[in-house]
Amino acid sequence: MKFTWFNLMPWPYLPDDFREKNRSVWVDIDQKLFDPVKSHEVYNTYLDLLEYAADVGFDAVGCNEHHQNGYGLMPSPNIIAAALARRTKDVGLVVLGNSIALYNPPVRVAEEFAMLDCISGGRLIAGFPVGTSMDTNFCYGQIPALTREKYQEAHDLIIKAWTTREPFAWKGRYSKLRHVNIWPRPIQQPHPPIHIPGGGSVETYDFCIDNTYSYSYLSFSGYIRAKALMDGYWKRVAERNAPDRSPYRAGFAQTVCVADTDAEAERLYKEHVDYFYNRCLHVYPGFADAPGYRTIKTIQTGALSQYAPPTGGYANLSWKQLTEEGHVIAGSPETVRQRMEELCKSLNVGNIFCLMHVGNMPKEKCMYSTKLFAEKVIPKLRNMFPEFKNDERFWCHPIKQVKPGSLPSEAKALETVGAGR
Repeated sequence: MKFTWFNLMPWPYLPDDFREKNRSVWVDIDQKLFDPVKSHEVYNTYLDLLEYAADVGFDAVGCNEHHQNGYGLMPSPNIIAAALARRTKDVGLVVLGNSIALYNPPVRVAEEFAMLDCISGGRLIAGFPVGTSMDTNFCYGQIPALTREKYQEAHDLIIKAWTTREPFAWKGRYSKLRHVNIWPRPIQQPHPPIHIPGGGSVETYDFCIDNTYSYSYLSFSGYIRAKALMDGYWKRVAERNAPDRSPYRAGFAQTVCVADTDAEAERLYKEHVDYFYNRCLHVYPGFADAPGYRTIKTIQTGALSQYAPPTGGYANLSWKQLTEEGHVIAGSPETVRQRMEELCKSLNVGNIFCLMHVGNMPKEKCMYSTKLFAEKVIPKLRNMFPEFKNDERFWCHPIKQVKPGSLPSEAKALETVGAGR
């Protein structure tokens, strides 16, 4: 099992009446709600938490890309990953990912991901999401019906740039380049492992199978509601006669809160879970699914957007409902272990993206939950799929001696320089 500590970086200062006075947390959110001075502390707190997770035993730390919203303050996840590359040593860096249809030209992604892989010593795990309709169509103005075609071309260009050893010309529909010859190239060959975040598009199944990418379902409705969609993925794996049913072909994002007891978990985290589900996920339906964004085939299956709330919305769900229905896994280490084991086995997933920071959760509570999960839950789940323990196709392969960021003392530097005279 691989566990990634994933941080959405939500804005923690949305007012109590946010839902009543704002149409959406995304696209047209009120600019006056953002305070640049406060953001200095917010960003650095989130970076502290990511570094803490790297120290206590998670396999990777993760970030992603979103625009014009209070749900996730990462328009450039590569900046976050670059900071982490210097401050961590032996964990994967999951950038899940760059919305490649938005980059002009997409070789920018090939270059920046290669830089991250080189700086980190081969620790990059790359993600290529299509991007939400809010981000791609409303914030960045992409034509919904062309977004996936543009995405496919961007993907093909990036892969060719990573794997071709001589300059080449690219004449696509959306990008035309006389010289493609990226410097630097990534450490990992032929390229870093790739995870594809999916939100319900069934065509993504085939894309992942064809390219041996890991399919990652990112949902806030929890593992119970996700079973039908993940069963569809594994059915397609079987239909395509894929060589194996390795759980590392799939990943899942799950909100997790751990405390000493179930009662303490509710007392500590209920207000922060409520903040996230009722403010950070307050998305205007007209932004969540622009006409043409989803394919006809996906619509025919009945698959919903990962941002689509349950009938009646989240506001009417109690803590008991959120936890019992699997939206949130919370409780004592043993309760969380049992529910996580049920998640992993029922969905057959080996890559878990743990959303340990929730809404406006303060730093100390998040560290408490993170440490309990790392020390008392992860070790008991680590060897859940022993028959696939050697499957490393979907994980990073660092060089043997990764050099973390460091600065020698002035005395040491002068001594070294003097010795070389």
